[in-house]
Amino acid sequence: MKSNKKTIVVALFGCLMVLIGGCTSSVLVDEWSDPSFHAPPLKKLLVIDVTKDLSKRHIWEDAFSDELSEDGVKATSSYRLFPLVLPDTNQVFKAIRENGFDGVLVTRPLLADTSSDYVDSSVTTERVRRYNLRTGYYTYYKVYVQHPGYLESRITRRRSIEVWTTGKGGRLIWSATSNTPEMRTIEAVRDNIGDLVVHELLRRAVVKAGR
Repeated sequence: MKSNKKTIVVALFGCLMVLIGGCTSSVLVDEWSDPSFHAPPLKKLLVIDVTKDLSKRHIWEDAFSDELSEDGVKATSSYRLFPLVLPDTNQVFKAIRENGFDGVLVTRPLLADTSSDYVDSSVTTERVRRYNLRTGYYTYYKVYVQHPGYLESRITRRRSIEVWTTGKGGRLIWSATSNTPEMRTIEAVRDNIGDLVVHELLRRAVVKAGR
């Protein structure tokens, strides 16, 4: 009995932490990889987050760079080379030549998806206590409370993630769209979506782990 109670308490505590942190899991959809790509896996990537918001750019670029580096793939956030503004195409090509990047990981926010679900009306019972002046006692009543139906909206944040090889003029070799919650820290991005993406890149031999 004590063991069952402990299990329930642990489960409830875990759910509470999820609610507090807003940790909804990310998923990858529309994933694609180039079946004709048979070159050696990429070992040195430039990571670019296409946004004008410098703070978000730092967070997303560092999250992917950190996750790649943990698996032994050399990765550099573009803001470390271009700290003030996003690099244009010519600047990216120059950075590739000067730093020997064999791949580029590009991520950019997409328009969010908004959907609505109708929650049916419901009836609940409540116990009401009322004081009876005539008898001097409290009397308890059961009342029915009608809750009207309503529309519940959900917002899904979407993001495009692409990996390009720089060899032979460069080409797209992997892409996916992520459905992900709003995240405001490097740790949240890295643990929620960075790990998911890098795992797929390793599994498909787009990049190679090393030390």
